[in-house]
Amino acid sequence: MQIRVGIGQDSHPFVESGNKKPLTLGGITISEEMGLIGNSDGDVILHSLFNALSQAVGERSLGIYSDPLCLEKGITDSKEYLKIALKMIEERGYVINNIGIMIEAKVPKIEPHTKKMKECIAKLLKINEDQIGITATSGNGLTAFGKGEGIQVITIVSLIKP
Repeated sequence: MQIRVGIGQDSHPFVESGNKKPLTLGGITISEEMGLIGNSDGDVILHSLFNALSQAVGERSLGIYSDPLCLEKGITDSKEYLKIALKMIEERGYVINNIGIMIEAKVPKIEPHTKKMKECIAKLLKINEDQIGITATSGNGLTAFGKGEGIQVITIVSLIKP
């Protein structure tokens, strides 16, 4: 059995106060929170996940693939970008073994949304929810993310080729 591992990271600041862009995290919308700045929906979880999956199979960063879709075709839904990463791993004969997602943010509180995020990500990737771990920290306010200025996500994935 062949095993591959990839690490992905993404971070975005929050939009200005008064901006009505909703927060999208892990494929779900948290409408009561401010969204994240970005050309797309700003879903830092799915962006970080893309980077980890792509890295695991020796490919490139999200922007190489998403910028043409977003800027030229107006596709801003990060779920669409994730389909590209899935195609990459499927073409190489790999399957997802497990995913670890670490979120650094002061707001929102992540735990109340974890179940829905896992359900959405599992459905998108066609894996079981128990293959996904999501944890969060505020980092005790030591970084911009812990101070509530944005959200950072680091993701690790393991792929296997049965």
